[in-house]
Amino acid sequence: MFGLGRDVGIDLGTATVLIHIRGKGIVLREPSVVALERHSGKILAVGAEARRMLGRTPGNIVATRPLRNGVIADYEVTRAMLKHFLDRVTGPRFFARPRVMICIPAVVTTVEKRAVLEAAMEVGARHASLIEEPLAAALGAGLDVTKPAGHMVVDIGGGTTDVAVLSLGGVVQSQSIRVAGDKFDEAIMRYVKREHNLLIGERTAEEIKISIATASGSRNEAMEVRGRDLMTGLPKTIRLTSAETRIALEEPVTAIVQTVKTVLEQTPPELTADIHERGIVLTGGGALLHGLDELITRETGIPAHVADDPASCVAKGTGIALERYETMEDHLVVLKRVL
Repeated sequence: MFGLGRDVGIDLGTATVLIHIRGKGIVLREPSVVALERHSGKILAVGAEARRMLGRTPGNIVATRPLRNGVIADYEVTRAMLKHFLDRVTGPRFFARPRVMICIPAVVTTVEKRAVLEAAMEVGARHASLIEEPLAAALGAGLDVTKPAGHMVVDIGGGTTDVAVLSLGGVVQSQSIRVAGDKFDEAIMRYVKREHNLLIGERTAEEIKISIATASGSRNEAMEVRGRDLMTGLPKTIRLTSAETRIALEEPVTAIVQTVKTVLEQTPPELTADIHERGIVLTGGGALLHGLDELITRETGIPAHVADDPASCVAKGTGIALERYETMEDHLVVLKRVL
């Protein structure tokens, strides 16, 4: 039925877009950033090239993230970004329009779902469907969610963290919060500003998060951080430690841990027993925050571990879902092109 066109899976993330093509795997991994000419709205750069412009653009150019908290914040720019990426990986003209599957946070409104589906149709899909991120993440992490047994996935992206319990191919219990990788960066920026009177940008905060940050205090490293002194307005360098980042990240990390506990409390006892046995799987780029798995294990009493290549799990999962489309259709939101 769908043999003529390519099957395309898209992880339309707040921080990164990943595209998976059936039979080829992940063919694109680019930042969700678009650079625009401020007055005309003309797109000047997309992806990695646009990200390099963040915080460094002249007055007539603005580098923007069209997705916020896992959903479309700027529809037109998102549509243009999606078309740009799809053209890159499949060519501007399709022999047959592709079937496209896009991941969404577990808890989004009907309007937000419709916006994602319509964006996919407008850039050339003949058939668009949505899959909840925790379900895609579980598939991509190699979990067999088709059986009547409980699995728990904590998918920490750029804009949202989705915590879900899955069984029999679907989501049994879930909660989505708008606290994830971007909030980690913001927390680090606020801490450095408050404690060191130093103004740093998003990219510096992200570098700190990757290089020395920890959620549990089991890391002991330091790095030099450059920014602008709020007192003098001049460049300044400070030395920041892992211990400081733990303090900086306490609020967003606690929110994620509390969400995990809440979902566990709402889960049927039989499935909770399965989760105790199998553990909690962390996926998404935010799962790479040092010590987060240790903290969740300590706070819940359930072993937590980071999936292999966690940042790719959702995109891989869309590919698996497309391969199993007929058996998974009941768990998808679908929009078809009327010809």
